[in-house]
Amino acid sequence: MSIISVVKKLLVLFFILLLPYQDSLSQEEVNIYTSRHYDSDIKIYEEFENRTGIKVNYITGKGNALFERIKSEGKNCPADIFITVDAGNLWKVEKEGYFQKIKSDKIAKLLDKRFIGPDAKWIGIAKRFRVIVYNSDKFDKNKMQNISYEDLASNDFKNKIAIRSSSNIYNQSLIASLIYHNGESKTKKWLKGFVSNFSRKPQGNDRAQVMAVAYGEADLAIVNHYYLGIMLSGKSGEKQKSAAEKILVAFPNTNNRGVHVNISGAGILKNSKNYNNAVKYIEFLLEEDIQKHIISNTYEYPIIDTVEPSPVIKRLGSNYKEDKLKVKELGINNPKAVRLMDRAGWK
Repeated sequence: MSIISVVKKLLVLFFILLLPYQDSLSQEEVNIYTSRHYDSDIKIYEEFENRTGIKVNYITGKGNALFERIKSEGKNCPADIFITVDAGNLWKVEKEGYFQKIKSDKIAKLLDKRFIGPDAKWIGIAKRFRVIVYNSDKFDKNKMQNISYEDLASNDFKNKIAIRSSSNIYNQSLIASLIYHNGESKTKKWLKGFVSNFSRKPQGNDRAQVMAVAYGEADLAIVNHYYLGIMLSGKSGEKQKSAAEKILVAFPNTNNRGVHVNISGAGILKNSKNYNNAVKYIEFLLEEDIQKHIISNTYEYPIIDTVEPSPVIKRLGSNYKEDKLKVKELGINNPKAVRLMDRAGWK
């Protein structure tokens, strides 16, 4: 028998012996349900696969719809990680018992404790500031740099404010933060004055509020900062870019607690079948080069201090400080916030 024939037979035998292990080899994966709808996140999945050899499978959708899917799938849910926006949403998932503890010394060392949920069941991966945009012809710039959220209930802002609906989680979390800082009674009174200052019925997304200010439907609005980054980058079209260039930005409460800070974040689901891979992926999201990729494409602020904001976001200004509130409080106070907003007539 020739050497070539022997080698062929050995190769055949090798592949026959390998067959029973192919299923286990194919299990090196991590499955993600995400409400982050950025094409740039696909490059993060690809980079993780290249570095680790772990296959990333993902499904995108609205946060509430994905959470309902997780609940309906129960123990058969294939997802290992749920990524969503706003601490309020993360808190709700945790409260209903769908997250498990993320065991990682690396995360504990990298992240400020205010961006880690109770018992480390979820973490922040990027920061979002809720800022004020305003018409520079209507307000004194120096005064606006000293504005607070609390000021917006005064008669000085009668019929001047545009904002999206009370059903929006970003607004609910802002009010939750006011409840934490000022108490329920004062926030209830504040809401009455604030709602009476609306220039129009709440409508549209945050970019619609910027457009309203730029084109005279309102004098100021409250929005998440990264929408301005998207608009200024030109990714949403020339009309929106032009609108964003017409307005100015104020970071509220610079003279006291600081601007309201929220997060997009991630948690590992209780029925995860790839727990270790899920931990590796979440740790991966906090690496400096991945943080730079995230903030350069989504215009969020980095969650770790060693990374600078994108140049587009730096244009918004640097005269601010961050509210040091632990973001879990936004979830804890969410039910109170929703109730008070409803009573104030905020539709």
